Amino acid sequence: MAIPGPAVRFGSATGRWVIAATVLGSGMAFLDGTVVNVALPAIADDLDAGLSGLQWTLDAYLVTLASLLLLGGALGDQYGRRRVYLVGMVTFTAASLLCGLAPDIRLLIGARALQGVGAAMLVPGSLAILTSTFDPADRGRAIGAWSALAGATAAIGPFLGGWLIDAVSWRLIFVINLPIAAVAAFITMVHVPESRPEPSSGADPARPDVAGAVLVSLGLAALAFALIEGADELGSTEVVAALVGVAALVAFVLVEGHRLNPMLPLGIFRSRQFTGANLTTFAVYAALGGALFLLVLELQLVLGYAALEAGASLLPVTMVMLLLSSRMGQLAQRVGPRWPMSVGPLIVAGGLLLMTRVGAGATYATDVLPAVVVFGLGLAVTVAPLTAAVLAAVDDAHMGVASGVNNAVARVAGLLAVAVLPAAVGLDISGGADAITSGFHRAAVVGAALCLAGGLVAYVTIRGGATVQASPQASLDQPCHDPCLAPTGARTFEEPPGTAA
Repeated sequence: MAIPGPAVRFGSATGRWVIAATVLGSGMAFLDGTVVNVALPAIADDLDAGLSGLQWTLDAYLVTLASLLLLGGALGDQYGRRRVYLVGMVTFTAASLLCGLAPDIRLLIGARALQGVGAAMLVPGSLAILTSTFDPADRGRAIGAWSALAGATAAIGPFLGGWLIDAVSWRLIFVINLPIAAVAAFITMVHVPESRPEPSSGADPARPDVAGAVLVSLGLAALAFALIEGADELGSTEVVAALVGVAALVAFVLVEGHRLNPMLPLGIFRSRQFTGANLTTFAVYAALGGALFLLVLELQLVLGYAALEAGASLLPVTMVMLLLSSRMGQLAQRVGPRWPMSVGPLIVAGGLLLMTRVGAGATYATDVLPAVVVFGLGLAVTVAPLTAAVLAAVDDAHMGVASGVNNAVARVAGLLAVAVLPAAVGLDISGGADAITSGFHRAAVVGAALCLAGGLVAYVTIRGGATVQASPQASLDQPCHDPCLAPTGARTFEEPPGTAA
């Protein structure tokens, strides 16, 4: 086993190179998270895709990403964080090229699933490299710099993606990853030291939980198939898929309960605060993923926005997050996360209800802008305290697992929202503007109800008082690097509330 070299200091030449490598690599995943929603109408026109094809374009990525996040982190611990990070980069880049060349919607969906596999190594790997490479005294600053740059990546995504889609083709939003990856790979190989945990004396290193990863991937994919394909016509294939999905997820829980080194240690859910924070995460991110997926369709298909206009119209969400998330995190350190996590989802719900004003004839200044500003304010109030609450609920030894679980919960919430919400509200994109608007308004109301439930759960389960401790992993500058929280995220804001990595 390679012995890690001396700890890297923030501000040193090596430190700057390490931050650059992690920002560029994970930034590819974040960038795709902000632009794919904007590209959906163009993809539908070019590949003759219906609503289910668009749902799968988002969910194929989320299935593999959500189910493999924890395994991706474990692989880095087992085989070396730099090595696995590079493998993830190559996988993600190759999949991006396949996305850009896809001749039909089926191949695009398959390539998106492969992208999720690569992102599951890039996302946890970027933060793991930072925390294992930098001197403990400098980790908070390194993570803060990485978070700020990642947030900037999310912010420029809609502009860059919208311009590429309008000026050339939706395919370039994937192909642009190739030169970014080439630079990132070079920097990583030359400047990033290899690292992995030292095993305890006489102990065998823990083997990755491949069985758990296979079961949870099969379960999520089968359920997504049943929900998306069964929306139009529930046949025997969809019923079988649903049964397989449920059986696989039950088996996953049983396997995790009996493994010595499980991918998902079930014991951490004994913490009331940890469980409650993740339930709040699920509610808020389900509302986020479902509502923004449909809002982008509403803006382009009903209001006639170009791709660049649709992306730019949601930029206030990211800007509010960038401006206020750190301050909300500091507030949570003083008063505790309970009240921000209880009130924040209510503000998000208010933003979603304001979105019911968006329809044919709506103007940006009076209808769209107020809704997205209130929506972003609610997210800013919620996400940083949520991050801190999750990490404060576990001991130091389980912070990485807690963060990974929280990331996975956010991804699964977005996945299920995109799969379920269109059918639940009766959305039909082929039914004309009135049908799209009616379905979108119902979806916004459903999302508001989910957020209200999330706020209530937080009030009941989160501890009061200033219990949150500052730590590198709980850096309160992190939330905006999550692709699920990007203006057009499905995800997404790529790093959810945990480390949001």
